[in-house]
Amino acid sequence: MGLALIAGRGALPVAVAQAAQPRPYILAMQQSPPEALDPDHIFRIEQLGGVLRDLRRKGISQICMCGGQDRPRFEVRHLDWRTALLVPKILKVLKGGEDSALRLVIHLFESHGISVVGAHEIAPRLLPPSGVLTNADLPEGVVEEAALGDRVSALQGQEDLGQSCLLRGDQILIREGTAGTDAMLSALAPSDAQSAILYKAPKPGQDLRVDMPVIGVKTVEQAAQLGLKGIVIEHGGVMVLDLPHVLRRLNAEGMFLWVRERKD
Repeated sequence: MGLALIAGRGALPVAVAQAAQPRPYILAMQQSPPEALDPDHIFRIEQLGGVLRDLRRKGISQICMCGGQDRPRFEVRHLDWRTALLVPKILKVLKGGEDSALRLVIHLFESHGISVVGAHEIAPRLLPPSGVLTNADLPEGVVEEAALGDRVSALQGQEDLGQSCLLRGDQILIREGTAGTDAMLSALAPSDAQSAILYKAPKPGQDLRVDMPVIGVKTVEQAAQLGLKGIVIEHGGVMVLDLPHVLRRLNAEGMFLWVRERKD
């Protein structure tokens, strides 16, 4: 059973590739190549039809998509005839939200006999256990702030946009947009975010096979620079890259990490 990995930016594709045995066939989209992996094949969205055919010929039966991806720019001059048959669907989702595009990708692969698997299924150790994992316990008010985060998450699901937000008391300081969590954290100064929390969770109904949220050391460093109290993530719904390093950094800053059982 062959596995292919469509690798984007960041550390997640590296962690997944290392966990997979045997080594997966690694693909990358031209606009978002991985920094630390050597792809076997780089393709454009206009060549997706040909890629699907080639994967079947190579005996690929599973595919995993992980890592940051920029929304591709569709250029007709690069179109191959197999992808031309898919153009109406592709153009429609390029104008839509995150989930509509991901649903199309899943449909295209599955219609060609290739099942889509999540990064967490290949690398289950990326899902941390539940509870407060740091030396620092939960400060007063965090339970209520996390409940506010659930309401923000529900709204993000309705709008098909974002997986995280910064909260302080009953205030929503900022919500994640299309640019992602790193960009959201970079948009605020420490004076605006001091003593807030970072809340991150999948949107309700989100397909975790293709877009499970993830945090890592970079997330913690940005949170520390902003003076946040800590981070709340959903148990079973957010991956953590290099958990031991993340916990060491959080403990050094006196910040907490709460892997929270989210209530419906």
